[in-house]
Amino acid sequence: MKFIGRETELKKLCSAYRTDDQAAVLIYGRRRVGKSELIKHSLEKVSSPSIYYECKETSERNNIDSLSALISEKYDYPSLAFQSMEEVLEFLFKQSTKAEMILVLDEYPYLRSMVKGLDSILQSLLDRYEGSSHLKLILCGSFMETMKSMLLAHNPLYGRISLAIHLKPMDYYESAKFYPSFSSEDKVRLYSALGGIPYYNRLVQPQASVKENLMELILAPGARLENEIALYLQAELSKIANANVVFETLAKGFSRFSDILSQSHISSSPTLSDILRKLIYMELVVKEAPINDENNKKRAGYYIDDNLSLFYYRYIFRYASQRQVMAPDQFYKRYVGPDFETAYVPKRFERICRQYLIRRNQAGLLEEPFERIGKYYYDLPKEHKNGEFNVVTQDAKGYVFYEAKFQKQLMTQKMIDTEISQVQGTGMNCARYGFFVRAGAEGQSRNDVRIISLEDMYDVQ
Repeated sequence: MKFIGRETELKKLCSAYRTDDQAAVLIYGRRRVGKSELIKHSLEKVSSPSIYYECKETSERNNIDSLSALISEKYDYPSLAFQSMEEVLEFLFKQSTKAEMILVLDEYPYLRSMVKGLDSILQSLLDRYEGSSHLKLILCGSFMETMKSMLLAHNPLYGRISLAIHLKPMDYYESAKFYPSFSSEDKVRLYSALGGIPYYNRLVQPQASVKENLMELILAPGARLENEIALYLQAELSKIANANVVFETLAKGFSRFSDILSQSHISSSPTLSDILRKLIYMELVVKEAPINDENNKKRAGYYIDDNLSLFYYRYIFRYASQRQVMAPDQFYKRYVGPDFETAYVPKRFERICRQYLIRRNQAGLLEEPFERIGKYYYDLPKEHKNGEFNVVTQDAKGYVFYEAKFQKQLMTQKMIDTEISQVQGTGMNCARYGFFVRAGAEGQSRNDVRIISLEDMYDVQ
């Protein structure tokens, strides 16, 4: 299977392997984001001997026996007998004083929950063998709260982690490498539904249409990804019912805390705060405030940040009863197709446009680098009007307004002038304007306007 993307993380890992000293590396990220594949691919890039162990959600004894058998097989040793996991780990630390060794403990939280004080055991071994060991210890896991806690000051491993890699979902550009034969428009549609999780994107069939892929992977009863979101929630949360109602409320377009509370019928503000905090920790929801009013809590909103989660709650969870009794094609035609094309994808396209701008900004390809990107809030009391612009950047010269148009119509000069006039009417002082267009735009002469096509977005480096 071809390995795609993750060049930066791969370089960091290989660099850590090549140091002569002992090192401890923490790799974490949500389920299916590609942590294990990254590690396995990185091990192919170096010559150091390695032991890759996937921890089991069983007993300490079972994990001891399994890891011991792996060590015996790897180094052609006779059967090894250890009484505790601490003994197994110390054996490996001792071995690494003689030669380089990479030890990967994948799904580390499983082992951590079975072996009391495992973080402290590792801390003691790392301290004791510092200066003599050449071990590269890789701790990997998907339980976000557990893994992130290992970087906090109260954890025994604090200060011992030499490299921490938080593996996040890929952006629209890297995700498109999984389905290169599709048109730019269809790449936008696929990313809008599946997001940046490599496991999901590997399942896309190039010979099938976008609709056929969505039917096969998500919408048809028994689809491969039908239960993905539910399984992820069940793995991280003790009560999934509250998360379901919050997600359904967010998928309907409610974003303010008070609106979510009233529409979801969650029992109390503290309960809702706790649910939202956990969903943010799991990287499924994001809290976002306008870049021109970042400290105003009333202006902050909560949004589903994971595309598959939004797709699931907007179409499958909401219409679960209809889906069970209708033919898949009829269900798609009535509840998915029109809304997906005219409302869902255009809204996700705005986030894709932000990713494009961030990618160019980080590569130093913008005329003026920006410091902030996000929503811009305006309030016109006299006109009894307020609202938000969804794609705005702020740099040393001021604000840059962007309009994201995923529509079939050609963008005309009149449309551009009208849009700019409306923006200026809110009192927003813009240095420049940008228009992301799907169908192209008429030639225009304004020096303060830039047109960005879908082809431009997928040609960016």
